[in-house]
Amino acid sequence: MKVAIVGSRGYPSNYGGFESFVKQLSERLVSKNIQVTVYCHRALFEDRPRKRQGVDLVYLPAIETKILSQLTHSFLSIVHASFSKAEIILVLNSANGPFGWIPKLFGKRTVINVDGMEWLRPKWKGIGARYFYFAARLATRFYDEVVSDAEEMRKVYLDHFGKDSTVIAYGAPNIDLSNPSNQIKERKLQKGEYYLIVGRLIPDNNAKLIAEGFMKSRSRRKLVIVGGVPYKDEYVDSLKLLSNSDERLIITGHIDDRGEIAQLFQNAYMYVHGHEFGGTNPTMIEALGYGCAILALDTRFNKEMLQDRKYGAYFEKDIDNIRSQFDHWDTEDSTVDRMRKNAALGVTEKYKWDHVCDQYIELFSQLARSK
Repeated sequence: MKVAIVGSRGYPSNYGGFESFVKQLSERLVSKNIQVTVYCHRALFEDRPRKRQGVDLVYLPAIETKILSQLTHSFLSIVHASFSKAEIILVLNSANGPFGWIPKLFGKRTVINVDGMEWLRPKWKGIGARYFYFAARLATRFYDEVVSDAEEMRKVYLDHFGKDSTVIAYGAPNIDLSNPSNQIKERKLQKGEYYLIVGRLIPDNNAKLIAEGFMKSRSRRKLVIVGGVPYKDEYVDSLKLLSNSDERLIITGHIDDRGEIAQLFQNAYMYVHGHEFGGTNPTMIEALGYGCAILALDTRFNKEMLQDRKYGAYFEKDIDNIRSQFDHWDTEDSTVDRMRKNAALGVTEKYKWDHVCDQYIELFSQLARSK
């Protein structure tokens, strides 16, 4: 079987969730004797080998603007893949929904992983939001199979577009519990004396709102925010300004060192998760794997991942509620300790990469047989 993967920045890349997904899935597919081609955004790679770890790589250009780069790269990649020997084309991101008719002209079987509700994200306003909704609708019409990464996201696509989808969750990152805590000491942090946020600093992840609520609290601990965006951004700048007025607030920026990230998770008092519009979130799975107590925004997706209240607690999208949650949990050391000891059990079989890979292979096989 020959599979092409389109819609990420490429392989290998550590920038985002789709890039981690491509690495984990493609390497496992290759290990099972499936030929995999990953399309890479040429401008992001100085070194451009044609093959890594058995994965074939194709580098294509794009119109290099914030809005058009990924979209134009995906368009060119889908056209190229349609002329290739690939039998199955796996496309990532509902934004690529309008391109699904192209592979059909060449008899290709197609799968699209639609990710989250992009049309609701604050960064897409007006025409952008309408485009993403339109693109998601076309994704349900043009592609042979739609994959959602959570049962609640499946319900969203049923409600909005009348289209059922195959639910395949996102896999848990590799968990290394052997790291010492030297690096957190270099940041003047102590085990159990800080709350932690990890993720891209974009409005719908709500890091600024959480920080504002935290600053109003009486917490004796610190709030460490790890993340950034690869461009100049007013939202990030406003968040950094907050840290100038409260010494408890620490903004680290993006951290590449996975060992340091692991230490931050392992030694946090609680992990605070404000992601709003996605389905299965890889960072929260990672936090569970590292044994973090979880305080998450009260959304249908977070409740699915945490099995309601079995593996976490919740806050509302309101500064006063966030303040009260920090005041409450700051004094609940014994309860938080029990949450940490129980957390890893939340990484169930559906979040294991081998299981995720097997589900994709079964889906690809069904499509190949139906051709």
